[in-house]
Amino acid sequence: MGTRKKAMAAVAAISATALTLAGCSGGADAGSEEEATEATGTLRVLTPGYPASNEGTAAFDAVVEAFQEEYPNVEVEPDFATFGNLNEKISTSLASGQPYDVLVTGIGWVPPFASQGAFLDLAEFGVDDQVVSDATTPAALPAVTYEDSVYAWPLIMGAKPAALSRSAFEEAGLDPNSPPETLDELMSMAEELTEYDDNGTVTRAGFDFWGVAYRHVFTTLLGALGHDLYESGEPGFANPEGEEALDWMVDAINDSHVTEYGLESASGAPLMYTGEAAMGLVGGYIDCEEVGQEVCDDLVFFNITDESPALFTGGQVASIGAGTDLPDASWAFIEAMSTPEAEAAMAAMNFAVPAVAGSAESDVVTSNPASTFVYENLDNVVFEGGAANWLDLRDTFITELERALLEQASSTEALEDLAARSE
Repeated sequence: MGTRKKAMAAVAAISATALTLAGCSGGADAGSEEEATEATGTLRVLTPGYPASNEGTAAFDAVVEAFQEEYPNVEVEPDFATFGNLNEKISTSLASGQPYDVLVTGIGWVPPFASQGAFLDLAEFGVDDQVVSDATTPAALPAVTYEDSVYAWPLIMGAKPAALSRSAFEEAGLDPNSPPETLDELMSMAEELTEYDDNGTVTRAGFDFWGVAYRHVFTTLLGALGHDLYESGEPGFANPEGEEALDWMVDAINDSHVTEYGLESASGAPLMYTGEAAMGLVGGYIDCEEVGQEVCDDLVFFNITDESPALFTGGQVASIGAGTDLPDASWAFIEAMSTPEAEAAMAAMNFAVPAVAGSAESDVVTSNPASTFVYENLDNVVFEGGAANWLDLRDTFITELERALLEQASSTEALEDLAARSE
């Protein structure tokens, strides 16, 4: 059975047994036992975390079952969104006066909605920076806070680690157990590892950054140089380090030629999985049966660490709608989603790892080398977002980075333009 199938089998096993509702935060109780038993109403839950499948339904039902052990008279009405329509659903609910009680969104989504007063401050439930840091990882704090208050709880992390090909390194006389640490080393090794045909076309990229969104590559390199994309809501990229990170990407395409613009494999699979790249960013989950055990064994995962280790991650976080009539029940539902079992089930369906501490031995983490590496390095995560207008700005980020990559603007001009548009 493949690692992906094993992970999904674990989800099915969870659905057969009600999850134990354990306080994920160590914060305040979600109302007294008597109040919970007597509470009535309908809890509206918006989430992209459970796919429209038997496994998704079973995993969500297990969370509902655990929640209703405490709140037996509160009905749960799910809305299974996708990230393609999530923003629209939230905005429509706010405009119509029919808010959701529990909202699962992505990393980077908290400031845009918290700044509008759409989420409750979780201090009401005893959640502060220390509680989040103890129960998940301190590196997740910027993703769930806005103006020094916590507005969301981390659920899962979907990272994009850097990887190298052991065989390509050995063929080039490089030590795969000594991966590049700095951007200079990364470029130097990439140049040694790049292969070309007689026409000068890249046949094996020295470093591939087209297998993931190149915004993610920029955020990774910026993090390695010691900056977050946004720091306390202000741009952390319009500085010499940001210019160095973007210049590196421009050089990789236009000067050093260790990759080509938009380079991809014929099958659409990441170049690291097809042998067409020696290094690159990949997904945080790899099915060794699907890609082949030989490919899996050939990958060595690493962080780029100029100033600090940097591992890009996306993920999902849970908030409480400010318009809820059931705040305590809403927090109890987030607690039910945040048990190790529930997070493992959600992670298995989203190519991610649980955010909750103590999950190192869970099946979804140990099932493949990428997830194992990611979970061991959650203290090093960096991510997109941080601006109040991030959901509007993220597409502009693509446009401006492309202008620099195509040498239609300097890195300085592109980053200054992005900074000027940030709110």
